[in-house]
Amino acid sequence: PEGGWLLSTEALSKVLTIGEHEASAEAGILLGAFQDQIAEKGRMYPPDPTSRYDCTLGASIACNASGARSFRYGNTRTWVKSIEVVLPDGTPLTVRRGDPIPEAWPVPTWQEPAVKTAAGYPPPNSLLDLFIGQEGTLGVITEATVSLTAQPDGVIGLVAWFPGRAQAVSFCKVARASARQRPHGGLSPRCIEYLDRHCLELARERFGDVPEAAQAALFCEQEVESSIGEDGHLEAWLEALMEHEAFVDDTIVATDEAGRRALHTFRHAIPAGINEQVVRNGLPKVGTDLAVPDDALDAMMDAYEATSMDHVLFGHIGDNHLHLNLLPRTPDELTQARQHYDALAKRALELGGTVSAEHGIGKLKRHHLAWMVGPNVLEGFRSLKAHLDPNWILGRGNLMPASEAEPR
Repeated sequence: PEGGWLLSTEALSKVLTIGEHEASAEAGILLGAFQDQIAEKGRMYPPDPTSRYDCTLGASIACNASGARSFRYGNTRTWVKSIEVVLPDGTPLTVRRGDPIPEAWPVPTWQEPAVKTAAGYPPPNSLLDLFIGQEGTLGVITEATVSLTAQPDGVIGLVAWFPGRAQAVSFCKVARASARQRPHGGLSPRCIEYLDRHCLELARERFGDVPEAAQAALFCEQEVESSIGEDGHLEAWLEALMEHEAFVDDTIVATDEAGRRALHTFRHAIPAGINEQVVRNGLPKVGTDLAVPDDALDAMMDAYEATSMDHVLFGHIGDNHLHLNLLPRTPDELTQARQHYDALAKRALELGGTVSAEHGIGKLKRHHLAWMVGPNVLEGFRSLKAHLDPNWILGRGNLMPASEAEPR
């Protein structure tokens, strides 16, 4: 933090109600613990950030968290019905979906890119929208009510291997189009995650069970529709995989909870392997969080792979949202990595994308946000912040500095 005090909400950890269509809890409960209790009642709260057993419900709302399932279910904003929030002056508010924004509040008007994004204050349709994704700079969320949906009849997990990026991306585009055209069809993934050849090298080191010829992989999940059944889904998937030159005989399929947990362990071993490399290097990684429109995916991937520095590329390819992790070994390489990230952010903006798809801006990407929205919108953000928090006591330095000077 840039001065001030730290505020903990860990004591606000009670689940209040769980019904058929909605659930309420205090904001300090761990998101994963809340979801587990919902699942015990046979219902589902879909947002699934990787950190759900580390982050709180309130923080996930304040950051409009996403996750692998956002391809099918959208981000957190879609699922929030109401919140209780305390403003910087101590005023408590109960804010429900559709509540209007007070006329005196100077809310900036701007156009977000038509991609998955978590950059800056959203152009709000209501007061609730304003407090979702504000990164804790406008108020402290203390309680929330969220919408629930039915748990699927079953979930099939798959890891499919490909001879190269081209085949993996081609399959992704077909699977994505199929899911959009027939959301409950045979080939209708709820998530599509990409792993590049460097990811597979890490996986070979930790697991060993990776085909030697594989240069790319996709981790996917398919919800089972009762009208189609597991066999019908698997037939549709394997047919499409064969058409895109996947190593079908090596495809890993999991249809039970234990098998899916094993696949998730495999998937999450990639970030763990990256962190081990970071420790060995003795320098921080530089990781991107960019997303672009459908027609710009290949161009953005070309830009990612143009670096000669050690790197790993993986992430939510269904949303054209990949994380390039640059792994510098020297201070000079760290400088180069940060410069390369800046260049990639500019490239994403040129392609009609966003500088942050899910991680938010925080302090490190303030200059990227300024590039994305421009000085007039940024000044609008600052005016809204100053109106609600004239002493700038919440989230100091997040999104933008208090002064009118350009962010560093």
